[in-house]
Amino acid sequence: MANSTKHYALLIIDLMNDFHFPRGDMLAANTMDICPSIIKLKRFCQQQQIPVIYVNDHYGLWKADLNTVMGRALNERSEPIIQQIKPDPDDYFLIKPKHSGFYGTGLNTLLHQLGVDSVIITGVAGNICVFFTANDAYMRDYSIYIPADAIASETEKDNHYALEMMQTVLKAETKNTDQFIKEYDAHS
Repeated sequence: MANSTKHYALLIIDLMNDFHFPRGDMLAANTMDICPSIIKLKRFCQQQQIPVIYVNDHYGLWKADLNTVMGRALNERSEPIIQQIKPDPDDYFLIKPKHSGFYGTGLNTLLHQLGVDSVIITGVAGNICVFFTANDAYMRDYSIYIPADAIASETEKDNHYALEMMQTVLKAETKNTDQFIKEYDAHS
């Protein structure tokens, strides 16, 4: 349950994405569907002064420079997604070498410095990078909230299975964005 006594951070995983891989067109279409929920959640978090942290693949560039990564990811398929969901100047931006947002990054240190004990995880792919990030958050004793309408996988079946696993195995809350906001406001 969303609780305002928890100290949250919003994690946005791999949305600076070129979708240039087998079935990338499927993931891009599903990502377009979740963008409104992520944008709504991001705006809410900004209003509540909840940190917003983008964690993204580095595309072999190894530069934690948003414009460089966005430039690499930008193409006809990705542009409609990137233009509406790109980081704002006050958002954090980290690159990751593998699936988990925690592996080989400064995410855990950043979360500790921000006083975070709970993470809201959004992004793509739900059954890969979101799942591995949630697993690592669980192993580090963070409370986990993964709005079901704010993650996407290549197929609905993959996404449903990932949500089910994160809920049962990682004890993640998986209610929709509107429910998170409602519960957060109720506990404020």
